[in-house]
Amino acid sequence: MDFRATLGMRLRGAYLTLHRCLNLTLRESGATADQFVVLSLLAEEDGLTQGEIAQRCASDPSTVGALLRRLEEKGLVSRRRHPEDGRARSICLLPKGRELHKRAWKASMGFQKALGDSLHTSGEKEAVLTVLDRIRDTMMGRMTTQDSPK
Repeated sequence: MDFRATLGMRLRGAYLTLHRCLNLTLRESGATADQFVVLSLLAEEDGLTQGEIAQRCASDPSTVGALLRRLEEKGLVSRRRHPEDGRARSICLLPKGRELHKRAWKASMGFQKALGDSLHTSGEKEAVLTVLDRIRDTMMGRMTTQDSPK
């Protein structure tokens, strides 16, 4: 069996290629692909916690925490004590962060169109989204069962 032809390697190749392409696309806007994801989530819903952001962007909390610290140091987001959970922090976009998001969003439009155009019909797009969701859910379930004691 050719390891490079396995489903896992093809998914990895597609994701890493998308990530590198988006980084190149966003370079002149001043954002990275990872920053763009977090800024976009916050543009949709300000005040998310670090855990909510990590869950929504399918990342781990420590990686998101490091990214949020860098965004805060750059004056793009603020992290304030959550009003209901004193241990958590609410993350909000600051004006500078909103402006960066607008620039990055505009810069990403061609990338988003090319990605959408790679799927030729709406049925094809829905099928790919359904399969990707099923893969994610299956693997999440597998992680949960492997974490429990035997």
